[in-house]
Amino acid sequence: MHTIDQIYIDGAFVTPHGEEWFDLFNPATERVIGRVRLADAKDARDAIAAAKRAFPAFSRTSKRARIDMLKRMHAAVVAKEDELYEAIVEEYGAPVSRGRWMAQHASNVLSEAAKVLEQYELTRHAGTAEVVMQPLGVAGLITPWNSNAGFICGKLAAALAAGCTTGITPSEMSALQTQIVTRALHEADLPPGVFNIVTGRGESGGAQISSHPDVAKISFTGSTAVGKTILRTGADTLKRVTLELGGKSPTVVLDDADFEQVVPLVINAGFMNSGQACIAGTRILVPRRRLAEFEARVRDEVARARSGDPRDPATTIGPMVSQKQWERVQRYIGIGIDEGARLIAGGEGRPAGLDAGWFVRPTVFSDVTNDMTIAREEIFGPVLSIIAYDDTEQAISIANDTNYGLQAYVFSQDKARAHQVASRLEAGRVLVNTLAHEPAAPFGGFKQSGIGREYGVYGIEAFLEPKALLGVL
Repeated sequence: MHTIDQIYIDGAFVTPHGEEWFDLFNPATERVIGRVRLADAKDARDAIAAAKRAFPAFSRTSKRARIDMLKRMHAAVVAKEDELYEAIVEEYGAPVSRGRWMAQHASNVLSEAAKVLEQYELTRHAGTAEVVMQPLGVAGLITPWNSNAGFICGKLAAALAAGCTTGITPSEMSALQTQIVTRALHEADLPPGVFNIVTGRGESGGAQISSHPDVAKISFTGSTAVGKTILRTGADTLKRVTLELGGKSPTVVLDDADFEQVVPLVINAGFMNSGQACIAGTRILVPRRRLAEFEARVRDEVARARSGDPRDPATTIGPMVSQKQWERVQRYIGIGIDEGARLIAGGEGRPAGLDAGWFVRPTVFSDVTNDMTIAREEIFGPVLSIIAYDDTEQAISIANDTNYGLQAYVFSQDKARAHQVASRLEAGRVLVNTLAHEPAAPFGGFKQSGIGREYGVYGIEAFLEPKALLGVL
């Protein structure tokens, strides 16, 4: 049993003022594996106060000093990779291949930020003015459970590269990962108060960060509903806000696509991270004249997908993170059936042979229309919808007919044609014939998928404010 009874404020591990204990589960077994003592509103205020005290000195550190600091942080997280991987598998249920990628991603974002900062000009000229890119102030970072360690390190890397100090409130469901990352960052020997980590509920820690007058910037990843609340709350003090929210990503399969090559990529795009991914390609747009052929290949591909023990190398889809999430996904599968969509794979309940664990049958619907609930709302599980289209114009129209716009996918044998379609899709990222991640490229959403961008230069600039100095040149 794990017991986590400390948070991190002002360079030290301290006992929370909050007294609530939260059970941690292994989602593959439904068993309690530990408890975490949650921070409360006072703890969040203490973290903000520590960050405020540290900001004047830290904001004046040199670029070289911050690059060296990011490299120390990278090395410290790399040293904890195996321990972090074990926590990701045990606490979140990520299959081994995904869990290892997630553990490495947590350190990679730190080294990538150092590379960007090496080339970034913090001072530049605009006509007769000198323009200084100045850190905003104290940044509040709020991270979710579906890639907790990566989100902590990624948001922190950008904030510290810019010269901001931080208060971080990670999801209470990811406390093991948070504890390991916090220990690693502590060993990187940063100045006290530069980062503060208080694990607690959103209605306490997150609410304090969103409303506190000493917080200048918020970076939040999570649901669109919560993002709207953060935006409204932060408006009272005109906080700068980056929101990376939900998605209902279209995968546009053009009529010339080679299904033998494309279908495995399409299914991987939809089932990535066990379907618990805001960027998952959950709406699959397929030419109507090739629908039967596509469905046949999808059935074969999904039959090869395996939902089960995350430690089994053959497993491709792990459990949902909690019973609540499992019930949410089951509800949406039932809605799809009730609304007349046709199941071609999966369905309600657990996969055959699994009597415990929050596992979902990998599920694909066809005969879906874009006005159905399963095509409109983010399910956050391994449930995909095939939508037929008659021509390319209709495919683009369907793809863009959504409240979301985080990511999209296009598959075609004609690269120029795919590029043309990609240029018309309303999404922050469009992947053409690939599932690759590019850490230098901006990441964020159109419409209700968010505000602002993360990664690369764009992510660092989200924590900077340009100040023009005239008469100094």
